[in-house]
Amino acid sequence: MALEPSSGFVATSAMADLAADGALPIFDVERVQLQFSVAADFVSAQVANNVLILALSNGRILRIDLNRPEDIDDIDLPKKPSEVGVIRRMFLDPTASHLIICTSLGENYYLHSQTRQCRPLARLRGVSIESIAWNPALPTASTREILIGASDGNIYEGYIETSTEFYRKEDRYLKLLQKLDDGPITGLWVDAIPGRADTRRVLISTQSRLYHLVGKVGRGHDGSQSIFSKLFEAEQPKIHELPRSASAAAATSALAISPDPQEASRFPGDLVPDRAFAWLSSHGVFHGKLLVSPVASELGTKVFSEAKLLPRAQLAGKEVAGRKRATTDYVDAIALTQWHVVSLVGDRIVAANRLTGLTVYDQPILDQGQKAIGLCVDIQKNTFWLFTSQEILEIIVRDEDRGIWKIMLEMQQFDAALQYAHTPAQRDAVATASGDYLVGKGSYIEAAGVYGRSSKPFEEVALIFIDNNQPDALRKYLVAKLNTYKKSSVMQRIMIATWLVEIFMAKLNSLDDTIITGAELSETLNPAQTKEQLNTVRTEYQEFVNKHKSDLDRKTVYDVISSHGREEELLFYANAVNDYNFVLSYWVQRERWAEALKVLKRQTDPEVFYRYSSVLMTHAATELVEILMRQSNLKPRNLIPALLEYDRNFKGPLTQNQAVRFLQYVVNQLNSTDSAVHNTLVSIYASHSSKDESALLSYLGSQGDEPRFDPDFALRLCIQNHRVLSCAHIYTSMGQYVQAVDLALSHDEIDLASIIADRPLSNPPLRKKLWLAVAKKVISQSNGIKTAIEFLKRCDLLKIEDLIPFFPDFVVIDDFKEEICTALEDYSRNIDGLRREMDESSQTAANIKVDIAALDHRYAIVEPGEKCYVCGLPLLSRQFFVFPCQHAFHSDCLGKKVLEQAGPVKSKRIKECQVQITKGLVSGPKRDAMITELDSLVASACILCSEYAIRRIDEPFVKDVDDKREWLL
Repeated sequence: MALEPSSGFVATSAMADLAADGALPIFDVERVQLQFSVAADFVSAQVANNVLILALSNGRILRIDLNRPEDIDDIDLPKKPSEVGVIRRMFLDPTASHLIICTSLGENYYLHSQTRQCRPLARLRGVSIESIAWNPALPTASTREILIGASDGNIYEGYIETSTEFYRKEDRYLKLLQKLDDGPITGLWVDAIPGRADTRRVLISTQSRLYHLVGKVGRGHDGSQSIFSKLFEAEQPKIHELPRSASAAAATSALAISPDPQEASRFPGDLVPDRAFAWLSSHGVFHGKLLVSPVASELGTKVFSEAKLLPRAQLAGKEVAGRKRATTDYVDAIALTQWHVVSLVGDRIVAANRLTGLTVYDQPILDQGQKAIGLCVDIQKNTFWLFTSQEILEIIVRDEDRGIWKIMLEMQQFDAALQYAHTPAQRDAVATASGDYLVGKGSYIEAAGVYGRSSKPFEEVALIFIDNNQPDALRKYLVAKLNTYKKSSVMQRIMIATWLVEIFMAKLNSLDDTIITGAELSETLNPAQTKEQLNTVRTEYQEFVNKHKSDLDRKTVYDVISSHGREEELLFYANAVNDYNFVLSYWVQRERWAEALKVLKRQTDPEVFYRYSSVLMTHAATELVEILMRQSNLKPRNLIPALLEYDRNFKGPLTQNQAVRFLQYVVNQLNSTDSAVHNTLVSIYASHSSKDESALLSYLGSQGDEPRFDPDFALRLCIQNHRVLSCAHIYTSMGQYVQAVDLALSHDEIDLASIIADRPLSNPPLRKKLWLAVAKKVISQSNGIKTAIEFLKRCDLLKIEDLIPFFPDFVVIDDFKEEICTALEDYSRNIDGLRREMDESSQTAANIKVDIAALDHRYAIVEPGEKCYVCGLPLLSRQFFVFPCQHAFHSDCLGKKVLEQAGPVKSKRIKECQVQITKGLVSGPKRDAMITELDSLVASACILCSEYAIRRIDEPFVKDVDDKREWLL
């Protein structure tokens, strides 16, 4: 079995204006083709949550899931129609979980979606149910607390749940809440008030009245007691009553509620469409919004006061196919879409817009003599159905909010119109109209934001605000307009952004003037509020700069802000665009060194430090050095000009010199090897006015044998500034001891010269020369010979004879008689020692001659079985060599080994000798000499004991060519 759309009904010309853009009409009706057959007519139908319930005249009930229409649940009532009557009507909750079936003989049954068995409702037997208000919580396991309206005017509260136990009843309780005396209860609705968990609203409709109750309900106890009793007892309903007429009793009365909004998520919280209600009566359709505030008894009054009446004559009286229907036709049923009232009038479907009352659809649907049995709405799925005894028709609703924006716009509900405007052109039209409306009301600030989203000419809008002296509105409009331009619109963005800067500055100046003078800005703004507004505008300016700094031209902005004298705003902009050069220049020009240093602390660009180091070093040296020492990416060489300029003007001690402090940090902590840095430090040390050389000497001593400074440069500086000790140290480090001693002696630094003279310990002649220079100076300055001789005893190289030439020509020998005697005794001892050495040398020479003579008679004993240490064959088998260490080798074996280990020159000569001797290229004495030479080359040393063995220390004992099994054994 399946449900398929068949032929449809198209819209009439009444809705042509809403479909003029070529879109499909809003409403259309399609017949659903039934792919199954039944032997009985439909007597009632309900749709909810895509589930279709059909009641047949033979007492059967068909339950069809529209998502799977081929599956049909065929359910029978417990008793035959002849016993309980035919099914009169059914009530299906929005979740399609609970179904209540009412028969013509007053029997009521309950069917749950999870069962196929209808259970009788004993407590409701005999109650002719006309309407049911389902629990707003939409439970599925049970109905929870529901309201039941009867044909006798009674309103009951019930609680129904499915049960498989025989002795338990489905209806837990049934309580009579109220009895109305104006006929059947034709409609009931209960909903919860948002944010009020214990508050409910109840709508009740009868033939001539519509009731509205709102109030608190009692707490539920799982169906053990009533919760609506408290509401009905404590609250008095608000009533909308129609004038009684003769035709009122014959007219249909019904209550309809709009379905759930399908796109509620796209609306802001305060613009979600309110659910609507419609009450069908003899006068027409009374409809309005189900407002949710204020939560009080007056809510009903407000709901009814804002509701409208769609007259019956407007729905029933319509010219169709050239003839006009009688206006006495009644509306048989109604349904609500989100924006329209759909009415069944005889054989026609009529749809009217709720906001305007205009009919947008009027089409005959039913055949001649055909009668509808119901007009149903699936509240959750937003589908609409019309049933006859043999057919099912679906009312198709397409984009029904397509024209709502225009209606809202005409009603001057601009926020709502903007929500329903789908295209840019529609949104622009709404924004333009909204802005014009706000300007007409004098709400320029609000109009500015709206105009910023519209396409209204820029010049026209700007002039509106200028002519009306509304700078705040103009500022807001320009900000909004700036956000609408694309990044590619560079010129427009720059012009508007620059204009905004000018407006901001003028506004800030105006507020400052107001605060300074103490006058009130306006009748409604006192000085305290003016200060608050000043902070607000300044914050707005800062946010604007941070967001649109790429749209601002620096030079232009600097000129604009400077012309207004806004120092704080000027610096904020410069910081925002990272123009720290401007900020630093600004503070330096005003000699605000503390502010300049604060800016410098946040910098990492080395060029900024290089550019401002000279002036800051002059005026805030200590703080600047602290900052410089925290930077790791600076090149100290580039800071040298600033350091030298600072040192040139510095008059204090070296311990307070910040240039020295920084250079010491670079040298000692950063371990700089840059000669320029070291030369600068030497220059400052050397050129200082103090005579104390300890700092310079300490630095020179720390440099060791490989100084980083330029010795020639340092020497020139030290000589120029008369730094004797330092010059001597430099000369000494350069190995120029003679110059160092001469410099010390030229400045009468005898002790320093003596220390330097003792330095070249590895060069005794030079040391003696240096000490002779010192001796000459000491003797020339000494008042007494004794004193000079005692001083010169500090050197062990000088003798009395070395000093005699430096004494005056006329000297009494008694002054150094002891030294002469001592020298003569030393000479005597030296002569005796030389004589002994000569005798020992003669005896050694004689012994050597004896040993040489004995070499010709030296021999070695070779045993008969002795073998060659190389090849292992008997030694006596061919020519061999025997060494004093008793190692013996065949001459050819020894030659091979020597060739393997000898150098290239020696190997080449051995091969040449072997070739010439073997091939007989030489003869006679030359051959004998060459054999002697070959023997000396080959047998110069034992290959197992001499240096040959040492060279083979890294050779393995077992080689790859050896038989390793021998070694294993």
